[in-house]
Amino acid sequence: MGKNSLLNDPMVLRELIMDHYKYPHNHGLKKCDAYCSCHLAADSCIDDITVETKIEDGKIQDVRFDGEACTISTASTSMLSDLLMGKTVEQAKIIMQNYYDMLDGKEYDEDILEEAVAMKNVYKQANRINCALIGWRALNQLIEESEAKEDGKHE
Repeated sequence: MGKNSLLNDPMVLRELIMDHYKYPHNHGLKKCDAYCSCHLAADSCIDDITVETKIEDGKIQDVRFDGEACTISTASTSMLSDLLMGKTVEQAKIIMQNYYDMLDGKEYDEDILEEAVAMKNVYKQANRINCALIGWRALNQLIEESEAKEDGKHE
C-alpha cells in the first residue's frame, strides 16, 4: 500500500491529527527580534494562537506557534510548521493555495501537502474550516508583511 492510499484511510487521518494535537511540532515561541509574529483569535471557539516565523532571503527558516487551540487548529498549525519550514516563500504560497483549495472542496495536489492532507475532510464541517485555517492565515499574513518589507527596501 503506497503512502497516498494510507491517507485515504479515515483512521490513519484521525491518528495523524491526534498525534499532531497531543505532540505538536515546533511548539513554543522564540520571542526574539529575528522573528515576526502574528496573533489571531477566533470569534466562535477557543482558538487563540500566535505564530512566529523567521524569513530570510526569501526562505522560511523557522515556524513556531503557541496558544490555546482546539484539536484541528493545533494539529493543522503543527503540520503547517513542518511543511513550510525550509521552503522558499514562493514554494510556501503554492502549498498554502493547495491547502486552501482542499478546504474549499476544490482540486488540489495532495502530494505537496504531505501530512496536512489529513485535514482533507474538514471542508465537510463548515464550523471547523476556520479552525483548520487559523495558523495558515497567520503565516500567510507574516509572509505578506515580509514581502512588503522587502519591497520597501528595493524602492
